[in-house]
Amino acid sequence: MARIAIGGFQHETNTFARARATFADFEKHDSWPGLTRGPALIDAVAGFNDIPINCFIAAAADRHELVALSWCSADAPSYVTEDAYERIAAMICDDLAAQGPFDAVYLDLHGAMVVEHHEDGEGEVLRRVRAVVGDHIPVVVSLDLHANVTEAMVAHATSLSIFRTYPHIDVEATGARACGLLERALAGERFAKAFHKAPFLVPLSAQCTEEEPNRSLYRRVARLAEEVAGIDLAPGFPPADIRECGLGVVAYDSDAAAARRAADDLFAALLEAEATFDNPLLDPDTAVRRAMANEAPGPVVLADAQDNPGAGGSSDTVGLLDALVRNGARGAVLAILDDAAAAAMAHELGVGESFDFGLGGKSGEPGQSPYDGRFHVEALGDGRFRCTGEILRGSDTDLGPMALLRVEDDSADVRVIVGGSRFQCLDQAIFRHLGVEPAGQRILALKSTVHFRADFDPIAAETMTVEAPGAHPCRLEGLAYRNLRDGVRLGPGGPAFVSPTG
Repeated sequence: MARIAIGGFQHETNTFARARATFADFEKHDSWPGLTRGPALIDAVAGFNDIPINCFIAAAADRHELVALSWCSADAPSYVTEDAYERIAAMICDDLAAQGPFDAVYLDLHGAMVVEHHEDGEGEVLRRVRAVVGDHIPVVVSLDLHANVTEAMVAHATSLSIFRTYPHIDVEATGARACGLLERALAGERFAKAFHKAPFLVPLSAQCTEEEPNRSLYRRVARLAEEVAGIDLAPGFPPADIRECGLGVVAYDSDAAAARRAADDLFAALLEAEATFDNPLLDPDTAVRRAMANEAPGPVVLADAQDNPGAGGSSDTVGLLDALVRNGARGAVLAILDDAAAAAMAHELGVGESFDFGLGGKSGEPGQSPYDGRFHVEALGDGRFRCTGEILRGSDTDLGPMALLRVEDDSADVRVIVGGSRFQCLDQAIFRHLGVEPAGQRILALKSTVHFRADFDPIAAETMTVEAPGAHPCRLEGLAYRNLRDGVRLGPGGPAFVSPTG
């Protein structure tokens, strides 16, 4: 039985977004627990099958002594503040020093954290962990599929285990792989490492692993994983303006040549696939008109991909809402629009009442202003419900007051679910919380990029990705990058980045 320190520090940073992640954001409970330190960590994450550390615990607890450090995540999209980072990193490192010695360390990280004073948040955490525990013990890490894997992460971690599905439905398997690699390292196996970075970026809207070329690439990952101790592909998180942004391939094995061959094989396939990545985006009016023309059973799903709060969107832009009303959509519901003031007004007035309001558009996104209209309160909720979809199944939310509002417009039949927390619309329970059965609607407008597919594709007649306003652009050539490495292409086959500073 080994004595293993476990902890986590999760943030996915969109450096082009506005709201920075403060210490208070990491303390907040939303669909995941707030900052938890010490033994309470294990109970706090229990039952969350979408949190890797819980899945690692399930795989390791009956064979090892697990010593909890701290775990946290934050939803605020932009840079982690220096204050928050230093306080949380100190908790992890101080507790490692105080509670050691350990036989190994497991960390649940995201892989795309950018801090006010560090481009590579995870690489710096791992450097500090190594400074505490030394180079002799295994430090095993799980990462999100959207990790921007860096040289520092690879150097300081014994091994990295990365999600292989988007939507992320393999968290349990990732935790188990991390545990397996850790146990091999504890048994004395020494891993050689092979690492490649791709010369192009891929937007999140083209990263779904159920579509080509990703489907074939991840089948190759599974095949190669039978030949080496570990191998993974991380497509990266492109709205992170850092030098090492983008796709990465990493492989591990006690045989250095085998690790190198596996990584080279996967990397060659990735380069060959560059021209086959597809990123179909429709303007809002075209998407709404196509949805209205649908005659197949089931709702048409419109993904408001650029206002996805899970990727840095404010979740309050109204471009798609405006298009739904302007084009006379019928049987349409949009969710979730972040407007705490609207939710509070609806709760104050009560079901059956109407009010004039400027809905959404308050986050300061360029070119966005509130949608002015009259709204009828159809239903109210407290934001506490249990998720039922494949990604978040069993997780209990605490999103604050929510409301279902109908736009009072004789030419359209459009309703909006509003709330006071940024929460990606990836679970049908969001609608049922307010008495709406998703399968019974004609159009579902979801503020999500890909994760919604796990729960909504089974009921959808058709799915379309909409290029409405938002802080998560799906066309990368328009982003004002400054820190990327020269020559990396802004999208598959896209223009090469040239540093504005020369």
